[in-house]
Amino acid sequence: QVQLVESGGGLVQAGGSLRLSCAASGRTFNMYHMGWFRQAPGKDRSFVAAITWNGGSTEYADSVKGRFTISRDNAKSTMYLQMNSLNPEDTAVYYCAADWAGDGTHWYPARPREYDFWGQGAQVTVSS
Repeated sequence: QVQLVESGGGLVQAGGSLRLSCAASGRTFNMYHMGWFRQAPGKDRSFVAAITWNGGSTEYADSVKGRFTISRDNAKSTMYLQMNSLNPEDTAVYYCAADWAGDGTHWYPARPREYDFWGQGAQVTVSS
C-alpha cells in the first residue's frame, strides 16, 4: 500500500511558476514508476508527465513539453513537477499516481489504468 500526498498547488498569474510535490509513504517508493495527471472542470483526467522508478526515463504530454519538468528523489520518497510559463489552460486539479514497476511489464506512462495508487489532488489555478 502506498499513500500519496500532493502539495504546492495554488493561484498564480499567467507566465508564473509553481512546483508540485508528491510525498509517498512506505519504503518501496523506488519500486514505482510515477506520474502526474490533471483534471480541469468538465473534462476527463489527462496525462501530464511520468518518470520511471529510477528516474532514467521521462514522458510528457505535448501541451507541457518544454514548460514542465518531472523529477524524483527516491531517498526522500518524493516526486516533483516544476511548472513554468503557466497559462490559464493549465488550471486543473493535479494528481500524482504510482505504478508498480516490480512486475517488469512494459511501461505505459499515459494510461491511468496502469496506476495502482492515487493522491487526493492539488488545485492549480492560473489567472490571465
